[in-house]
Amino acid sequence: MKRRHSLYYKFILGYLVFGILSFTVIATAASDWTYEILLSSRAENLYDEASLLAARYSAVYRGNAQSGEDTVFLMQAASSYLHTEIWIVNTRGTIVADSLHGARTSTVIEDFDPTFTGNRGYAVGNYHQCFSGDVLSVCAPITGNYVTHGYVLIHLPISELIRLRDQILNVLYVTFCVIFGLSLIILVIFTFTVYFPLRRITHAASEFAEGHLDHRVELHTQDEMGYLADTLNYMSEKLEKSDEYQKNFIANVSHDFRSPLTSIKGYLEAILDGTIPPEMQDKYLHLVISETDRLNKLTQGLLTLNSLDLKGQLTRTNFDINRVIKDTAASFEGTCNAKNIILDLTFSENSTMVYADMGEIQQVLYNLIDNAIKFSHHNSTIYVQTSIRYEKVFVSVKDTGIGIPKDSQKKIWERFYKTDLSRGRDKKGTGLGLSIVKEIIQNHGETIDVISTEDVGTEFIFTLQRSADA
Repeated sequence: MKRRHSLYYKFILGYLVFGILSFTVIATAASDWTYEILLSSRAENLYDEASLLAARYSAVYRGNAQSGEDTVFLMQAASSYLHTEIWIVNTRGTIVADSLHGARTSTVIEDFDPTFTGNRGYAVGNYHQCFSGDVLSVCAPITGNYVTHGYVLIHLPISELIRLRDQILNVLYVTFCVIFGLSLIILVIFTFTVYFPLRRITHAASEFAEGHLDHRVELHTQDEMGYLADTLNYMSEKLEKSDEYQKNFIANVSHDFRSPLTSIKGYLEAILDGTIPPEMQDKYLHLVISETDRLNKLTQGLLTLNSLDLKGQLTRTNFDINRVIKDTAASFEGTCNAKNIILDLTFSENSTMVYADMGEIQQVLYNLIDNAIKFSHHNSTIYVQTSIRYEKVFVSVKDTGIGIPKDSQKKIWERFYKTDLSRGRDKKGTGLGLSIVKEIIQNHGETIDVISTEDVGTEFIFTLQRSADA
């Protein structure tokens, strides 16, 4: 058998791929998303702060607010709190004040353009080579009496944003690792509740395929896996019984065919070689015919059982079961006279209509009455009765013969089975009669039971569906 890749290892591989892809998404896409959000958010905050400072300087220019020194102090305090560098630039691009205690004062910004932020309201870069690294820059105009006196510029190092982004990402990384670690619990549960039981079931299926039908799946969980294991065990038991039955069936058929064939061959060879004198040949030829009839009955019984195995081959009609019983009983008149047996027919009504396959039910009655006659004593009575209970008709065939041992009553329905008590009397029987009876009754969807006591007698009771027209 071609070895296939384990589903469990595929699951593990999928689990690891999922973890790696998730981490990759967090490390790349989430990193970029977080940076853009931080950039936009801080730019908006810085612009609000620049606008506030620009408003204070505008009041200074109009001469109705606190002094410029106080405003510079506020600018330095804001710069320290925001981790930024703040400039006050005039319209010509000269820095007139800064948050670095005048370190950049009087510095002229080459190609100064107050609209450098564009539509976004902020810009990222080294701002005219003024910084060694990239900064986030915003600009707010200082106006008074409809005149622009200068600008407030705030610069935040991008490294500060990257630090904040890394802090957020570290939280995401830790959260992901915790969730991924907790998800391992699911993997462990899957391993013990699905993978290990599935591996046992797969091993059992392989054992069954190799013919080891006695193998059993030891799994007792109350879930689908346990149900599947129980189903496989049940299947293996049925297959084991079927295999044993098939072996017994072949052995029984071989035995029952070999015995009459051996007798026929022996008698014919004895006639041909003169061992049997001419005056005795008629007797042995009749024995040959008897053995041939036995083979014919056996073959007919096997064909009948084979046809009964094909379910749903019934031709149901409405008929009077009492009339069928009378006709069947009449066919045993000669046999009953030979043993002085009386057939007592008792019917609850003059006419009892049933809905069934008349030919098949006639076969059932023939087999049951034939059995009753075979195992009844001379000068005895066989009782055949019908009764009605609700929508069912009960048919009983009761004898006062040798009975059936208790330990054999469940086995009498098996093909070729004969009790030890019957072997001495039913030497010509095939052991198929009751098997045929049960198959016919079960095909009708009805039931048949047996009540028997040794040396007292046996009673077979089966049911039929009462006709709707009755």
